[in-house]
Amino acid sequence: MWLPILFLVIGLSLGILTDMRIPDAYSDYLSIAVLAAFDTLFGGIRAHLEKAFDETVFLTGFFFNISLAALLAFIGVQLGVDLYLAAVFAFGFRLFQNLAIIRRKLIDQKLLTKIRKK
Repeated sequence: MWLPILFLVIGLSLGILTDMRIPDAYSDYLSIAVLAAFDTLFGGIRAHLEKAFDETVFLTGFFFNISLAALLAFIGVQLGVDLYLAAVFAFGFRLFQNLAIIRRKLIDQKLLTKIRKK
């Protein structure tokens, strides 16, 4: 479980410390890709807490989610429709759902630990 968190910290540190600017034309693509990456990251943490984590599923899901999100944004730009909003809604919903489940799992584990100590 520590590996995804380590790379999240490294990625955030590199992003904050560098002075790289993303052109406005790519902002939709990047925002969708980041949202898809966070969805996959929290899904991996959830799977780890449920003892169902699989590296192959995690890695293929990571690249598939980012590719699908970028493709939706690209098609939307070509059609002149904000199609990327569908991906924002879907990934945002899953992200908050995963966070809620992670929170519940951590609370349950903490409660079980307290009960076992008594």
